[in-house]
Formats: sequence, C-alpha cells, structure tokens
Amino acid sequence: MMQKKRVAVLKLGCIGSLPFLDLILDERAEREEIEIACFGTGSKLDASLCEDMARKAQETKADLYLIATPNAKLPGPSTARKLLGESALPSITITDNPGRKAFLGKSGETHSDLSDNVGFIIVPMDPMIGARRDFLDATEMVIFNGHLLNTLASTGVIRATHALIDNALESLEHENLRLPRIVLSKESALEHAGFSNAYASAKAYAALEILESVAPLTTYACFREKERDKYLLMTAAAHEMVRAASKLADEAREIEKSNDTILRTPHRKEKGMRTKTKLLSKSE
Repeated sequence: MMQKKRVAVLKLGCIGSLPFLDLILDERAEREEIEIACFGTGSKLDASLCEDMARKAQETKADLYLIATPNAKLPGPSTARKLLGESALPSITITDNPGRKAFLGKSGETHSDLSDNVGFIIVPMDPMIGARRDFLDATEMVIFNGHLLNTLASTGVIRATHALIDNALESLEHENLRLPRIVLSKESALEHAGFSNAYASAKAYAALEILESVAPLTTYACFREKERDKYLLMTAAAHEMVRAASKLADEAREIEKSNDTILRTPHRKEKGMRTKTKLLSKSE
C-alpha cells in the first residue's frame, strides 16, 4: 500500500505565488499519495507569529515543509526557516527577488552554511504590491493579485513551481532527497508554459519582463519616495503595469486556444502527471 507523504505549507505574509500554493499540488483533491496541512500569518510577518506557525507546522510531522513568503531574509520568515532548519526538516522556501539574500551571495553562490535539507525557489517576476495607505485598499489588493496570478499561471511560473515541488516529493519517495535551489528564469517559466506559437511566447515573455520591472518601482514608492503625489503616481503606475502584463499573458493564452494547443498537466489520482494539448483529446 502506498504510504502518503505529508506536506505542511507555511504562508507567511503574501506574495503572488502563495495563495494557491497548496491547491496547485492537488487541484482536484484526488491525489492519493499526499496530504496537505496549511498554516498562515495573514498579511503580517511578525517574528513571534511566524515562529508560532512554524511550531504548529512542526507538530504535523510532515515529510516536506513549504514556506511561502515575501523577502525570506526578514526577521519573521528567518525565524521560521531557522526553526525548521535546526530540526533538520526538509523545507523549500518560495520567495521573491529580495528573498534571494537569504540563500545566495552577491555573486550568485549558494551560502555555504545551508544544510542539505534546505531548498529554495526564488521568483523574480513576483513583485511587491504598492502598499501605500492612500492608494491600497482591500479592493485594489485583490485586483492586483488577480492580475498577478493570471500572469504567473498563464506564463508557466505556477507550473514550474509545482513541477519543482513534485520532483522533491518524488525524491522523498525514493529516499534520495533532492530539493530545488533555483532562481526561476523567464526562459524556464516559458518552457513549462508549453507554448507552440512563437507570438504567444513573445507576449508571455513581455508580460514576465514587465512583472520584473514592477518591483523596483513599488519598492522605491513604498520605502524611499517621501513626496506624496510622487509615490501615489508610482504605485498607481506599477499596478497599471501589472494589469498590462496580465492582458499580454491572456492574449498569449488566447493564441494557443485558437490553435487548440493549450498544454494541460493534471495530476494523476495515483501518482505522476498526465498531459494533453487538444481540448477534446484524452490525457496521456
């Protein structure tokens, strides 16, 4: 009988790759070889709260821990990572570009003190939201993340992420732990998107390029610019850029639809993944 692998998901704060992290591993609630438990801190990243959630996650005795957080170098996420690391528990941190400092040096080398039980997926195309009080309300927050999620999904970022996690789970099955240590590139994302049309790929590439350019703008607007009129224009512009990226990503997917070449990769009930491109064909 197949022994289930338990996955604990720690959602610390929020990044675009985070909201559906648990769901992309079992999109139809049919996978028999894994079970998933989730723990979250909402929008906050307090060190004490992050530590509390990490301790609760530890109690599940999971086989793999996923930590999704903005800037994994911050005190809160660092506390959670350290707690799991000291217990020698396999973990993969999914974080944005500022979070690379937690794992990589200035020249891109992996920190020498990282244990073999620590993996990471850095997503440079997952930008910070324009979190200025006079601009960001709950409605704007949801719209931003909606556009962002559409772009990340349509361009292959989400599929690349769940493929890396699935590979880690597979290595656990064979008792040969292999955790990803990767800065996700636009090229890798597009490879996972599986576009057959060059113009679709070009539009998706443009969308990802826009997303990568949003983060410097929102970071400057939120933390450096002091003049109110300037930072409000900057945050609004950044959100318009994310909307434009989403439109391009949607256009790319529509091209593939018109050719009946949308790649679909549903998880199997028993193990592994099926693939298909024709809408009316059966998954292989």
